[in-house]
Amino acid sequence: MVLPTSPPGSLRGARHPRVELGPPAVHTYGPEAAELLRRAGQPPDFWQERALDRLLGVREDGKWACFEYGEMVSRQNGKGCILEGRALAGLLLLGEQLIMWSAHEYKTAMESFRRVLTLLRRLGTPITDNLIDVGGILLKVINTNGEESVERLDTGQRLKFIARSKSSGRGFSGDLNLIDETFAYTGVQHAALMPTMNARPNPQIIYTSTPPLDNDSGDVLYSLRARGEAGGDDSLGWRDWGIAGDLDNLTDIDLDDRSLWAASNPALGIRITEETILRLRRSMGDVEFAREILGIWPKPRVGGGAIDTELWTALADPRSRLVDPIAFAVDTTPERAFTSIAAAGRREDGLLHVEIVDHRAGTGWAIDRVVELRDRWHPCAVVIDAGGPAGSLIAPIEAKGVDVTLTTARDVAQACGQIYDAITDRNGTTLRHLDQPVLNAAIAGAQRRPLGDAWAWARRGLSVDISPLVAVTLAAWGHTTRAHIEDQVVLEGSLMA
Repeated sequence: MVLPTSPPGSLRGARHPRVELGPPAVHTYGPEAAELLRRAGQPPDFWQERALDRLLGVREDGKWACFEYGEMVSRQNGKGCILEGRALAGLLLLGEQLIMWSAHEYKTAMESFRRVLTLLRRLGTPITDNLIDVGGILLKVINTNGEESVERLDTGQRLKFIARSKSSGRGFSGDLNLIDETFAYTGVQHAALMPTMNARPNPQIIYTSTPPLDNDSGDVLYSLRARGEAGGDDSLGWRDWGIAGDLDNLTDIDLDDRSLWAASNPALGIRITEETILRLRRSMGDVEFAREILGIWPKPRVGGGAIDTELWTALADPRSRLVDPIAFAVDTTPERAFTSIAAAGRREDGLLHVEIVDHRAGTGWAIDRVVELRDRWHPCAVVIDAGGPAGSLIAPIEAKGVDVTLTTARDVAQACGQIYDAITDRNGTTLRHLDQPVLNAAIAGAQRRPLGDAWAWARRGLSVDISPLVAVTLAAWGHTTRAHIEDQVVLEGSLMA
């Protein structure tokens, strides 16, 4: 049993985070994971059990309710316990063949490796330095530099620990990826790891972190937060214990308010004391204390400069709805880390409506999603830039019977000009959008690149994912160039009848 470190009656950490959401589940393996931790002498706190319940939730079809799950909480509260419980469950109970645990530094990954070995030795009986018997399951410990892992000798399952790099994870087909210290997780690293899960029948990826160190890093984390706070993502579980606000506006936040200390530190009164936080408050600067202890994020970087964000904001209408005919478009990032599907069409009042239909990690999911959208909405166009990163999706999508509209460089330049004109129409008489955070972020970070005598959206050197903007741009072009053809087909059909 873990005893509180604070005296009775002292301030205790919150039991629930400020932001908590996740898709519904019909069952969870959370209690089993928590029981493994208890048997290993590390009973989880209530909030850690709650996290395990969410991330180990299962749908009716047996798939994980959360393909992705993120837990954002301040340092020293016990994020590692959540990953440890998940890893033990995957190795000992769930039959996951490969579990990859990564950290941004080798020494951090090795510290996690040692903690898991300690738990396994407590659960079972060490036979030798490199062999552990856990209830009749023989586990081989591999300590070779760069190959640190635990392997089940009966099933061949592995729990592997790695330091992230551009190529880390290539060649592996992991059932589970545990991304520790996601604040230092880049889009390039994400692109290297995500495809490893494409061939697995029921994969999952877990992120744990404190906020990014600054707004020039943490692009994957910012994207996750945008998706989490927007809600409506049926594959993402997200919990953020940080205080609302941003590091650029700390004058609006009372850093000495101890109720905020409790709200952002669920382990307060268990492993963390008020006295410890008070000492940190006295010794740390305001920004460092706000980020590291209260979990307050840096303000997202804006100012790509290509689009006036005030004009864009003025065009927001969360109640906006489009009517037939509809055009869809698909775009993915150069690193293949994220893919966006956008829709465009006219509203009943004739204004152009654009929105992001789906935005997820990786690329493979987009093929079946396009087919689903085609079957449901019968769009006038499904547009993909043949020369862009999503060009590789054209063949598999067409193989599913979808008629894909391909763009040339000239088409792309026209599309960018059209959407730009619609956004910058200062009379506001052209376009509306749903105020979606992931699209707002892309708009804010948008930059241009020359394309012949015209221009297109720039991709290189950006920390922001602009695939939502590119997809919206192409969808709007598709509607503009194809909707009248669709209308004509319908009209001719009516006359023939």
